[in-house]
Amino acid sequence: MGNAIDIQGVTKKYGSLKALDNATFSVPEGMMFGLIGPDGAGKTTLYKILTTLLSPDAGTATVAGLDAVKDYKRIRAEIGYMPERFSLYPDLTVNENLNFFASLFGVRVADNYDLIAPVFSQLAKFPNRRAGALSGGMKQKLALSCALIHRPKVLLLDEPTTGVDAVSRSEFWDMLATLKEKGITILVSTSYMDEARRCERIALINRGRILDVNTPSKLVESLEENLYNASAKEMYPLLEALRSLPGVKKCYTFGATLHIVTENDFNPAGAVSRLSDMGLTHVSISPAKGDVEDLFIKLADNG
Repeated sequence: MGNAIDIQGVTKKYGSLKALDNATFSVPEGMMFGLIGPDGAGKTTLYKILTTLLSPDAGTATVAGLDAVKDYKRIRAEIGYMPERFSLYPDLTVNENLNFFASLFGVRVADNYDLIAPVFSQLAKFPNRRAGALSGGMKQKLALSCALIHRPKVLLLDEPTTGVDAVSRSEFWDMLATLKEKGITILVSTSYMDEARRCERIALINRGRILDVNTPSKLVESLEENLYNASAKEMYPLLEALRSLPGVKKCYTFGATLHIVTENDFNPAGAVSRLSDMGLTHVSISPAKGDVEDLFIKLADNG
């Protein structure tokens, strides 16, 4: 099995801003691969290079065995691309958008309907509804259907679930798993750490640099820190107070709680007592298990 995507030393600058800095990683054929990082990390710039919309200043990128600069016309027939923002025609109906994108690639909707059927089934009930009038989840399904209608080898998804409700996000990832089973290679970027767990491998990116690449479980295993959950009735005052305590190296929000990274000699019971003396109530500190988000915060700080 070869690599569907191969990125070697890719660098891209916008004036003095280095959007990508010697980015290097590869995506094997048939894999669900995640590109994980915050806004401004360089994810969209990398996608523009892979989709031949930008050329790198240095380095090389190949998709489906084709060079992103030399073979840009051929690459466009081998990839499906779904940008972060809804990019279909809002004044066209569901069916008109789908037929339009099929015609761009010289295929009929019927030719590849079996591929999009699991995604398109709900939209098929509203063939004449204008795309602009669809809900966020339905727009997402239509955009994915249009990206798949020519049966691409590689699917490139740039933060596809941004601004979508939690149920639609979950449904979308279920659909991606089905597509992966059909042999389509998927590179999906996200700033949602919970979505990273659904990828087979992930690349962590920040400030244009690839920080690490591995499976989610292997990456989390590399966390060798004293990590605790913390909560109290007054969460923001707790955050400030914990950051001032001796033995606390780092404290940050983690869902509805806080995560604390500490020195080896940190005493949870002593910290609870001290925080209570500072006027905080219902204080709780307990051992925590690290996650991808904890690892990303660590790598981003070190980088």
